[in-house]
Amino acid sequence: MVGSRWSAASPGRRRGPELERAILDAALEQLSTVGWHALTMEGVAAGARTGKAAVYRRWPSKADLVADVLRSGLPPIGVISDRGSIREDLFLLCVRMRDVMSSRAGLALRSVLHECDHVHAARFQGVIRSGLHEPAQELIGELLARGIARGDVRPDAIGPYVVDVIPALLMYGAKMRGSEWADADIGAMIDEVMVPALRV
Repeated sequence: MVGSRWSAASPGRRRGPELERAILDAALEQLSTVGWHALTMEGVAAGARTGKAAVYRRWPSKADLVADVLRSGLPPIGVISDRGSIREDLFLLCVRMRDVMSSRAGLALRSVLHECDHVHAARFQGVIRSGLHEPAQELIGELLARGIARGDVRPDAIGPYVVDVIPALLMYGAKMRGSEWADADIGAMIDEVMVPALRV
């Protein structure tokens, strides 16, 4: 909890990154408990044990604050080590993507997208693109190139639509079917869709 984290500190003396981190933590706490509509700058300031002016100085609006909260809170996918086959490489990638989507910030982001209007939704969708989709697409391209060099992926398999398939399926499953993407579901998706499309 934000309050316990900062209980030993003097709120009036916190400055710079320390105060900003406290504000971001408090905002994520509010997003996770009361959601987009009920989140207030006043509530965030109270949770961070600072003044409302300190929040507004850094973030002119609730949307600016929430975008930074979500952007900074999403964990990175990380490096995908060579597991010996494109199937196993893609499986690990999907597990990492699921973990990002299931993180506290990921769940808050999904909740915000359901709650907010279309103007704000477009902005927060940009957070998904930059924080999850684009890094995943880049990694998928690297994994396919590695698979081509290894000999278990067709040389002509790399393309813009191919690297879109996994992110699109994961998001569609989460949003439209409420799937939490258990390991068995990830394995079935890779075995039924990706491996047949990529194999030599």
